[in-house]
Amino acid sequence: IAMAATRNVMRAIRVFEFGGPEVLKLQSDVEIPDPKGNQVLIKVHACGVNPVETYIRSGSYARKPALPYTPGSDVAGVIAGVGEHVTAFKKGDRVFTTGTVSGGYAEYALAAADRVFPLPDTLDFGQGAAIGIPYCTAYRALLQKGRAKAGERVLVHGASGGVGIAACQIARACGLKVLGTAGTEEGMNMILRNGAHQAFNHREANYIDKIKECTGTEGVDIIIEMLSNVNLAADLQLLARAGRVLVVGCRGPVEINPRDTMSKESSIIGVSLFLATE
Repeated sequence: IAMAATRNVMRAIRVFEFGGPEVLKLQSDVEIPDPKGNQVLIKVHACGVNPVETYIRSGSYARKPALPYTPGSDVAGVIAGVGEHVTAFKKGDRVFTTGTVSGGYAEYALAAADRVFPLPDTLDFGQGAAIGIPYCTAYRALLQKGRAKAGERVLVHGASGGVGIAACQIARACGLKVLGTAGTEEGMNMILRNGAHQAFNHREANYIDKIKECTGTEGVDIIIEMLSNVNLAADLQLLARAGRVLVVGCRGPVEINPRDTMSKESSIIGVSLFLATE
């Protein structure tokens, strides 16, 4: 009986109140969920940790889960069980998911089968766990909202994070001229390895001038912006005519002059992955 009970519980992070990192509690007696209907149970080998999860945990995000809850949406692992209506997956399949039902910061996670995808053998579990929010956000920002076209110039403002690297890779693959910023030499080298044609250090006082020198009078067509509360006013100065700023990240208010959008008929577009269709 003791052995059976041990097998039916797992370790998981639980949040009982919103707040700082200290509200994350590791528990070792959380019941392993049972997949029903169109659900699958995944033995988690790796879980993505995304900024949005810290906003949700703090209680400052628009969506608030019922307490207590387990954070985490992007996981990769192996199918441990399937619901009675699942035919696309079987026990032992390597998979990744773009959303969980029970939370990914755990040894096992429940997910709807239509949010689960085969993980190619060419990708390890760590890479699989980094696909969901970063790559879908980058794709939505660049192509669905930004309407990026081959030959255009894109500036990824904050390119060394998860979404930034994904944006550099996707933009380069789609034939854009890719500029990126990072805060360290290591970060700059990393974004150059991942698709950026040129890298700039956004900790340097004059880096905006360097970007302007690079683009000349043409400017950039698209800016993928990770810290709009700091950079938005400067972004408007960098845009080409009919340029678009895609707001992916923001940590507070910012003051801009709307006239800066008039002179070039530029656009500021918010991006929310949670509003995307299946």
